[in-house]
Amino acid sequence: MTPQEQAAMSRARALGESVLGTTSPNPAVGAVVLDADGAVVGEGATSPPGGPHAEVHALAQAGERARGGTAVVTLEPCAHTGRTGPCADALLAAGVARVVVAVPEPTRLAVGGAGRLRAAGVDVEVGVEQRAAEEGALAAWLTGVREQRPQVVWKVGATLDGRVAAADGTSRWITGETARAAVHRLRATCDAVLVGSGTVLTDDPQLTVRDAEGRDAARQPLRVVHDRRGRLPAGARVLDDAAPTHVSRAGSPAELLAELFDRDVRRVLLEGGPTLAAAFLREGLVDEAVVHLAPKLLGAGPSLVGDLGIPTIAGALALEVRDVTLLGGDVQIRLRPTRHTGGRGHADGRG
Repeated sequence: MTPQEQAAMSRARALGESVLGTTSPNPAVGAVVLDADGAVVGEGATSPPGGPHAEVHALAQAGERARGGTAVVTLEPCAHTGRTGPCADALLAAGVARVVVAVPEPTRLAVGGAGRLRAAGVDVEVGVEQRAAEEGALAAWLTGVREQRPQVVWKVGATLDGRVAAADGTSRWITGETARAAVHRLRATCDAVLVGSGTVLTDDPQLTVRDAEGRDAARQPLRVVHDRRGRLPAGARVLDDAAPTHVSRAGSPAELLAELFDRDVRRVLLEGGPTLAAAFLREGLVDEAVVHLAPKLLGAGPSLVGDLGIPTIAGALALEVRDVTLLGGDVQIRLRPTRHTGGRGHADGRG
């Protein structure tokens, strides 16, 4: 790739990240159009379902300057007609000479865009910076394609000795304002926020997304409460009208994720307590962990995760550290489990 194309791919990934949580069940794609001289003339990201895809936005911004230029996109342009027309046809109509793609189309329905472009004489390069794109904004959608379930991000805040509450049950606030603001930004990237009924009974959280000024965000993820025993109080804040709420009595994490997948949820933020977190971890259904550690010690109280059924250190579930960030006086650690269970299948596509 040229330096201009490399910079454009980095920008395209960022554009995809900027709409994460708003596009499901479609992928959060980013696209950048360069003119024949390599200058950026258009960019775009996927709209909510039914709206234009990333390439269409970028081409509309570029106009005639796209002719003879290059489109850089995080996912192979689709070749089918769903809620919108084929992006491959839009690129051909705009007269682009080259298309650079990070991730090849994995679904049977939408595959074929690269072939259609090549058949029309367009130079197409696929697989550029593929891993970075797959692990970024496309990760949740790809999990849905491959495993027919939402991606699960487990978020937990704890003291340095791994306590999520004191011995008397108090837990507000373990982390500081900067970390709490980061949680709201993380929620905004998700389609659903999940807790167990025990968390509701203990903390009565509202589970909404608030902006930097403390106001409710315009878009709210689905609030999900796992409540097999019907313990959820009628007056719980999670049942107010600030956001939609789904109460599930699913018998297992896999059944719960199947419910959410059927509701077009592709990215779930698991904020439940130690018991619910352990259940998801035991079933290999945590794809990423975001741990906020406060430099405090309690010495007693519930730990950040419940019993995992691991009797020896040799069987410990290891996690790979992907990023460490200071959040005010706290530390954020992003991790991914190094072993994973779960079947792989094929989705029908996107629209």
